[in-house]
Amino acid sequence: MLPQRKSLPHEIPFWVKDGSEYFITICCKPRGKNILCNKTVFSLMKESLLFRQERGDLWVHLLVLMPDHLHAIMNFSPTIGMKRSISQWKRYISTNSTVEWQRDFFDHRLRKDESYIEKAHYIRMNPVRAGLVGDSSDWKYVWENKW
Repeated sequence: MLPQRKSLPHEIPFWVKDGSEYFITICCKPRGKNILCNKTVFSLMKESLLFRQERGDLWVHLLVLMPDHLHAIMNFSPTIGMKRSISQWKRYISTNSTVEWQRDFFDHRLRKDESYIEKAHYIRMNPVRAGLVGDSSDWKYVWENKW
């Protein structure tokens, strides 16, 4: 029998200043299949995230889709929070596409000693490391907000 997976809290602690950036990873099920990398899903994700940005729920700095998971750097509204924002967004995507998500997600707050530029470079290079493209600029499933 497999070990029981722990539930992660995903609550932003009260002492974390508003506007903190988070590195997010969300995986699909099943793993190993191309579920996310197509025009329809990418377009749906961008449109729904833009809607949530305009509403003030979250802000996407960088989004990179991989076949069975995504990486992003995001900020979250202190009133809505990370867990609620991502849960609602995942539910919307599942309802309006064939994407099925794994339960939960991974988050990591970028701290002062971590460079946003280094983390963004790591995310952009993911398709290269996976052997999907030779140069990160050739990957079509990237969305970056310039601020």
